[in-house]
Amino acid sequence: MYRSRLGTDLSDITLDYVSSINDDSEIALYDILGSQAHSLMLFQKNIITKNDAKKILSSLENLKNKKFDTSSGAEDIHELIESLVIKEAGMASGGKLHTARSRNDQVVLDIRMKIRDDINILCNCLLDTIEALVSVANNHQKTIMPLYTHLQQAQAGLFSHYLLAQADILQRDFERLYETFQRINQSPLGAGPVGGTSIPIDRHSTAKMLGFDGLVENSLDATSARDFVAEYVSMVAILMTNLSRISEDFVIWSTSEFSFIELSDEFTSPSSVMPQKKNPDILELTRGKTAEVIGNLTAILTTVKGLASGYGRDLQQVKSSIWSTSKISISALLILKSILLTLKVNVKQMKKVTESSNLIALDIAEKLVQDGVPFRVTHKISGILVQLAHNSKKPISKLTLSDIEKSVVGTKVDPAMVSKIISSITVVSSLKDRISYGSSGSNEQKRMISDRVKRINQYRTDISNRENNINSSIDDLERQIREIIG
Repeated sequence: MYRSRLGTDLSDITLDYVSSINDDSEIALYDILGSQAHSLMLFQKNIITKNDAKKILSSLENLKNKKFDTSSGAEDIHELIESLVIKEAGMASGGKLHTARSRNDQVVLDIRMKIRDDINILCNCLLDTIEALVSVANNHQKTIMPLYTHLQQAQAGLFSHYLLAQADILQRDFERLYETFQRINQSPLGAGPVGGTSIPIDRHSTAKMLGFDGLVENSLDATSARDFVAEYVSMVAILMTNLSRISEDFVIWSTSEFSFIELSDEFTSPSSVMPQKKNPDILELTRGKTAEVIGNLTAILTTVKGLASGYGRDLQQVKSSIWSTSKISISALLILKSILLTLKVNVKQMKKVTESSNLIALDIAEKLVQDGVPFRVTHKISGILVQLAHNSKKPISKLTLSDIEKSVVGTKVDPAMVSKIISSITVVSSLKDRISYGSSGSNEQKRMISDRVKRINQYRTDISNRENNINSSIDDLERQIREIIG
């Protein structure tokens, strides 16, 4: 339909090569809504008649529940929808649908509408997952576990503290996506192919009808830029790397060597040969799919980095990367939430491992600091105590006074004082003594949980208001359409 300048149609092989029709199912509804808003604006500006608008809008309305034939010969969903409107409404009316617009502003409109909806879905999924993390944390404020650096046991901690850390990380993912929405939700419709139009359209009107917050003002920017796509996918790539890291923790902790947690059968797979196996395949797939999303981001950036200003057909390839990214990340969040809510935590094993290590070493050093000993001196004393305990294959708490005397050689520290400090410290007392803001101390857990619950509730209100604004605009658009088509 668009090849009037050219003498021949595309061959089947060429059409298959250039067509994006199979990818475009994701944006078909958005293309219809955008076309309806555009047609309504053309009528309101007296550019087309009411009769024309009625036929066009009625045809578009009939397409909302239609399953499109991808073998129609159309290059993309825009051409297919327009051809179907012309077929039903007639060329005299339907042929006016494309007045004062281009496929260039159409496609970027559809992409922006799709991404903004995906962001809202992702934000809701993120809040659900964060809420699950906080809920499980609330139940494990007394579950002692070792915290790690370099995959080596570092300090005694609480499982709630670990979960709240992940909740805070995902909260930042939420905030990044929430803020990205503001740049996504700007309408490019009416920018034309690249330089605008001489027809007196009203871009602000269509933007309002479709629930946009404003316009991408410059027509060249509106149709040719895809930085907003790269921003969205990069935000999701960061999100996925965070989900991948949680997955890796859970994969390690579910091994027989750790036995900290057990995944529900629903989220594991058996071996085809070894009947005893319970493999964390779902979490492993999250790691693998994270690589796919990072690949999508790389593909997008590589596509746009070499393009001159103005639309290039290369940009067609960006769409599938967006759809894949959204689908993967939404599914990953839904699955992680379910994993969290069905997780079995081996409280005894976590505590046993924590108590079997010399994780009170730093606490000993800090108690000596509070008695006026320089930290670097206390660090050396504690280090020697750990070495002595390691060599004798017993915990620091079982060291003799003569052992302790070896740790203070060359210092003015009384070994009896060190012995008294050692006897007073346990893993439980260590956690009670942590008082720094945001620490894994027992008292900080309750405060942080309460704070996160309040944030979640506020974020839910914000997202709900945003969704309601869009839905209200679309509802009003549909009301105006019904008034015309009857």
